Amino acid sequence: MRRRNRTMITICLFLLGLLMLAGCGSPSSAYEKQTVSDGISQELVYAGSMELQYAENFTVDYYEGGYTLLTTTMDGKRFLIVPENKAVPKDLDEEIVVLQRPIKDLYLVASAVMDMFCQLDGLDAIAFSGQQEENWYVEAAKEAMAKGDLIYAGKYSKPDYELLVSKGCSLAIENRMIAHSPDVIEKLEDFKIPVMIECSSYESHPLGRVEWVKFFGALLGKEEEAERIFEDQVAILERVSADEQTKKKVAFFFVTSNGLVQVRQSSDYVPKMIELAGGKYVFENLGDPDSRRSTLNMQVEEFYNGAKDADFLIYNSSIDGGVANIRELLDKCELLADFKAVQENNVWCTTNDLYQQSLSIGYLMEDIHAMLSGEEEEQMHYLFRLE
Repeated sequence: MRRRNRTMITICLFLLGLLMLAGCGSPSSAYEKQTVSDGISQELVYAGSMELQYAENFTVDYYEGGYTLLTTTMDGKRFLIVPENKAVPKDLDEEIVVLQRPIKDLYLVASAVMDMFCQLDGLDAIAFSGQQEENWYVEAAKEAMAKGDLIYAGKYSKPDYELLVSKGCSLAIENRMIAHSPDVIEKLEDFKIPVMIECSSYESHPLGRVEWVKFFGALLGKEEEAERIFEDQVAILERVSADEQTKKKVAFFFVTSNGLVQVRQSSDYVPKMIELAGGKYVFENLGDPDSRRSTLNMQVEEFYNGAKDADFLIYNSSIDGGVANIRELLDKCELLADFKAVQENNVWCTTNDLYQQSLSIGYLMEDIHAMLSGEEEEQMHYLFRLE
């Protein structure tokens, strides 16, 4: 009997130990789930979050039952994607925007995002455009407008509110330019049209911008497609960064209509692209990284002092339509004739469609790498030499 009691006690202690071990893991898991879902709804159970490699300005959280929470971290806006035919949680935080699948009737003002929607095969989710047909470089968008599947609904500062309301716009996707017209956000929301501000331009790493394809992939329920697109760009980065760094100096600029020279801050993604491609941005420690600005303007004399000995000049054509040759560039700024890159025929220009091609980052890095390495120009996507 005594031996049986000792055996029972041993078994009980063993089972108690197992319970304690299980308890060591489960409370933290339960606490994590409860903490994450507490600010949303007690009806939702947290299932996990999307892993991001470079992007810092959004998060994607998943909940059981197919619910997805998108957060743009710069403004803290949250968007709950509710599966088709599923109920909206009754105790949902009132500040969370609810979007029910299938996602449709979007008003896309952030034109750089169109490329992502097209490559995700999600163009049919967009009903309204912030660009007119002739201003699109994305062929699929141009064709959709020609067929009437995509309607012009006004630019970011002057949307056609009557059209958007009458046609049932579900969401306006804006870029940071909307900050200059806060009254537009207020009016859209007064008309029950929520606003999402896309902040990919503030990502410090070039692939952080590309990784926003995962944000819109999650919006559309196309995460697998988004991951594949992103990995293709990562592969390009790995390929160009594997080669030896040339450290050749590069200036990336644009001449404004009032004669100033617009350059990128040193903390911007373009200087980072140049570095990853094997070069060196000519302006070190330029600008205030905390300002979140991408560009700044400088006098021609200041640009001359900093960039006259640069090995390569890249003219950013995405703002004014660019230049076709060296003569047109010198017409904008005659002082450039004294620059080393001009004298050595190492002046390049971006193609006009670059700013609408948000998934061009990897290819542009590949082009810069080819430029620095003296490779064949015929294979380039978004750069061409000025003659």
